Amino acid sequence: MNLTSQYAEPTMTQEVYHSTDPLHLESGEVLREFDLAYTTYGQLNSEKSNVIWVIHALTGDANAAEWWNGLIGEDKFFDPANHFIICANLLGSCYGSTNPFSENPANGEPYFYNFPQVTTRDLAASLERLRIELAIDQIHTLIGGSLGGQVGLEWAVTLGQKLKNAVILASTSKSSPWVIGFNETQRMAIESDSTWGECHELAGIKGLETARAIAMLTYRHPDDLLIKQSENDEKLDGFRAASYLRYQGKKLANRFNALSYWTLSKAMDSHDLGRNRGGIAAAIGSIEARVLAIGVNSDLLFLPKEAQYISQKAKRGTYKEINSTAGHDAFLIEFEQLAYLLKSYYLEN
Repeated sequence: MNLTSQYAEPTMTQEVYHSTDPLHLESGEVLREFDLAYTTYGQLNSEKSNVIWVIHALTGDANAAEWWNGLIGEDKFFDPANHFIICANLLGSCYGSTNPFSENPANGEPYFYNFPQVTTRDLAASLERLRIELAIDQIHTLIGGSLGGQVGLEWAVTLGQKLKNAVILASTSKSSPWVIGFNETQRMAIESDSTWGECHELAGIKGLETARAIAMLTYRHPDDLLIKQSENDEKLDGFRAASYLRYQGKKLANRFNALSYWTLSKAMDSHDLGRNRGGIAAAIGSIEARVLAIGVNSDLLFLPKEAQYISQKAKRGTYKEINSTAGHDAFLIEFEQLAYLLKSYYLEN
């Protein structure tokens, strides 16, 4: 991997891209205009060959160097001294991009529950608008995990030779009934909140706490909870595992909202790379870039075999695996393993 281009001081910028061109969505609805908040780290080198585009997961934001600080930053695998790193907040999320609380230009009021349905393909299309706006002709590596991996696959299909490497982490080419089922239980939890249906930013917030608690059971593995939440006291109540899940629910509710969670979980459900493309295998096979699919051996949400399938159907596919008791979230936790796998992949290619 030769992406070196030294600068006196790496730079970070936070911007908002505003598109006034309508975005026609798969549902048939139209976003007349939209914003994407994005962050860049470092600078383009003279060959413009050092672009690393990061796509966040369900509740992430554009500050990739914060939530992926073991992989991005000074002296890390993706170092802004050498790489031009971009991460945009996905459409529908609540960190600066157009979302259900944004103003609907049709009536000047917030969208709330009228925010249009968006799919992973729509999210990729909005990122393509940003790429064009930034005049980036070549992406060296597109990398994303979970929902971010789904969006990355969708974008990789349409980028063609503008993309050299697609790194898809703990993700899939089509959401399984298992994933959709877990997402639906979380939305049912949100629906059960008596404030759901009201038009304010705290609507459904207690339901969101429960939804996150449910989600955490899919992001972790039973062995991980056994290691970290076991206790020796012969108690009848007040268990550490219960407190942990309640804490995780409140933690997300303090920084996210139920409508964005609903919107993006629906986008995850919609993911089917083969839709109107002749099937999944044909769609994966149409990707021109090299594809590195990384699974997690203990992932119970997006199974390792789903990542293996992506690598098998790609023209130039490689499969590697993170070994961890952490489950699905290992792609956000196991920095050293991930850096090692990326390094070996680039050396092989």
